[in-house]
Amino acid sequence: MLPPMAIFFPLFTLLEDFGYLPRVAFNLDSMFKKAGAHGKQALTMCVGFGCNAAGVVATRIIDSPRERLIAIITNNFSLCNGRWPTQILIASIFIGAVAPAHLGGLVSAAAVVGIALLGIVMMFVSSWILSRTVLRGEATSFSLELPPYRPPRILQTLYTSMIDRTLIVLWRAVVFAIPAGAVIWLISNVDVGGISLASHFVDWLNPFGLLLGLNGVILLAYIVAIPANEIVIPTILMLTVLVTPDLVGAGEGAGVMFEADSVVRTAELLEAGGWTLLTAVNLMLFSLLHNPCSTTIYTIYKETRSAKWTTVATMMPVAMGLTVCFLVTQVWRLLG
Repeated sequence: MLPPMAIFFPLFTLLEDFGYLPRVAFNLDSMFKKAGAHGKQALTMCVGFGCNAAGVVATRIIDSPRERLIAIITNNFSLCNGRWPTQILIASIFIGAVAPAHLGGLVSAAAVVGIALLGIVMMFVSSWILSRTVLRGEATSFSLELPPYRPPRILQTLYTSMIDRTLIVLWRAVVFAIPAGAVIWLISNVDVGGISLASHFVDWLNPFGLLLGLNGVILLAYIVAIPANEIVIPTILMLTVLVTPDLVGAGEGAGVMFEADSVVRTAELLEAGGWTLLTAVNLMLFSLLHNPCSTTIYTIYKETRSAKWTTVATMMPVAMGLTVCFLVTQVWRLLG
């Protein structure tokens, strides 16, 4: 998690110091107002592309409690740094493969950008729905003194980005990630009836997963990887090796997450686990539309002090993700 945040947050803070970001919020205010949100949400959304937990904290700049709550609930639709690697890897393996070799990279990149843009669309749609249902209210006026353009203060930028944002968010993630590692190892090494708990869970989840165009391995991976989106792919590979007889010995051991040493090797492991183009498309969609990581959930509760709104912010994207995957699967099978 550290490298993307260490790159993103200093660059974002530099734009802030330049005096550029307030102008972005001011210029986009009319668009956000049509969705029942506030122009400053443009800034919190951008922070969310680095880390959703940091994006939730950034909503403090929104004065209206109602509009701040809308920004908090919809921040998960910003594709955070933990989900970019998953999107890029799956697009490179499966989406790029359907195009001619010389266009594969371009098609893969377009697919990833398309997913990020879909997240922005879903954020606007969700904001519009919330502002006309459970969070009704008048949009507040945008009052902002635009600062002059100025040269950045390098030392303050490094402090603000590294201490106030990167390290604090990273520490919260570590607190949740350590227990997750123990859970993953336990379900892979504790046997019931001669079969690991992980294998039992995969078998139980598989029918539901296939109905969504996914599989039991993917659903279980997203459950145990709630602490950090970065461990989704390593967990999927570990579980795929665990439940696929032909791949015994391909990983580092039961309950040990790993990443393959090449994209080609990763593709071989996933295809051996029964993955198809439909699986890849739905994984990219579900990666965008699923519950926030535990760090973000904890941060939402800290910021709202409400179990109700924390539950809404957690379950709304899951419901949307399951619905979208189901509809895509049905249309895919109908046309195929």
